[in-house]
Amino acid sequence: MRVWVRAMMVAAAGLVAAPMAGAETLTDALIAAYRNSALLDQNRAVLRAADEGVAQAIAGLRPVVAFTAQSGYSRVETNTGLGVTVIEGLKTSLTLSAEMTLLDFGRSKLGIELARESVLATRAALVQVEQQVLLAAVSAYVDVRLAQEVVALRQSNFRLITQELRAAEARFEVGETTRTDVAIAQARLAGSQAALSAAEGQLLIAREAYKSATGDYPGRLAALPKLPALPAGLEAAQGVARSTHPVIHQAQHLVTISELQVDLAEAAMKPTVGAGLSISVDQDGYDTETFGLTLNQTLYAGGRLSSVLRQAIAGKDGARASLQQTAIGVMESVGIAWANLAVSAASIEASDQQIRAAQTAFDGVREEADAGARTTLDVLDAEQELLDARNSRLRAEAQRYVGVYQVLATMGLLTVDHLQLGIVTYDPDAYYKAVEKAPAHSAEGEKLNRILDKIAN
Repeated sequence: MRVWVRAMMVAAAGLVAAPMAGAETLTDALIAAYRNSALLDQNRAVLRAADEGVAQAIAGLRPVVAFTAQSGYSRVETNTGLGVTVIEGLKTSLTLSAEMTLLDFGRSKLGIELARESVLATRAALVQVEQQVLLAAVSAYVDVRLAQEVVALRQSNFRLITQELRAAEARFEVGETTRTDVAIAQARLAGSQAALSAAEGQLLIAREAYKSATGDYPGRLAALPKLPALPAGLEAAQGVARSTHPVIHQAQHLVTISELQVDLAEAAMKPTVGAGLSISVDQDGYDTETFGLTLNQTLYAGGRLSSVLRQAIAGKDGARASLQQTAIGVMESVGIAWANLAVSAASIEASDQQIRAAQTAFDGVREEADAGARTTLDVLDAEQELLDARNSRLRAEAQRYVGVYQVLATMGLLTVDHLQLGIVTYDPDAYYKAVEKAPAHSAEGEKLNRILDKIAN
């Protein structure tokens, strides 16, 4: 008999383990969110557009070659005193021209640096979007599990009140209780049914949020894994955020951009030197070659150049103040997330104490009701307190779990790399390196086409 019982236990364990082995884990959800996020795709496209800004700035250092073909009919009447002479015919010319800026006092180089800083700022913004996508996936996963547990809790409550209603009806039939006890049980049963329906509706809502975050509806969800490690204290977490958070990095690059814009406004007040070359051929085969240097200097622009400079200086001051405010906001976010984590932990501890006390009270009230010392209402009230305590425990645990990832996000660490999800991530350098030299038709251009095809597919 013992052997048979042990074999049945092993078989039952296998049946339980089999579906869990194929269950969807939190890691699966995070990977799906990263791979299926349209928001990430959108911001990657924004980054690629910023990469092209570098290519365009570099192209400004190169000559511009243009081809022009002209053809037209002309008719000229000339009075020579001896009569009117008419000259008419078709004139055609082909012109090949090349122009190149030789000296612009740093305008082109400043433009390249501006474009590169814009790329770095956009990369930092992409990291922040990645954090938002992953945090939404964590929240959606935990919310679905919480909704499932609440539904199970409400179902258990519904079954228990159904039993209490049957017991009250049985006692009423033998004259031990009044119709009031039966009515109370019926009212509580209807309330339990309404709460169960609301919980089931919340589960449907959570499933929709999960699909929005990951790209598909949840299947069988595995148990929540061990939480990632956090720093020892708030100050340590804020120190990491100060040096790691992508929003701060983005603000730092925006400050550099504003400083470069001041330099560019100053350079715009200086002259430019350019060279031009053109070769023209007409319909008679006669050619014309010209070559020259051009010096351009704005002497008076109605105060526009000075206004642009003052505007750039004001923008620089604003960017520096924005950086300080961004850092303050990040530190505040870390502090709030850390405090919420502590509140959730305290709520869990309090809920545990409440559950133990409510369970003891419920068991006692039920025994007293069986002995006739308590009414059906007393039993239902005690059961409701126990239900509320368990429900509070579930929500506090869910808040604490998501709170840990919220702290990571406020520190700037909620990324695929930091979480070690083990997947290939988007490489921002690949497209940048392919277009940095502004390729047109070259080996670099073919490489760029392959990258674009891969991204499109």
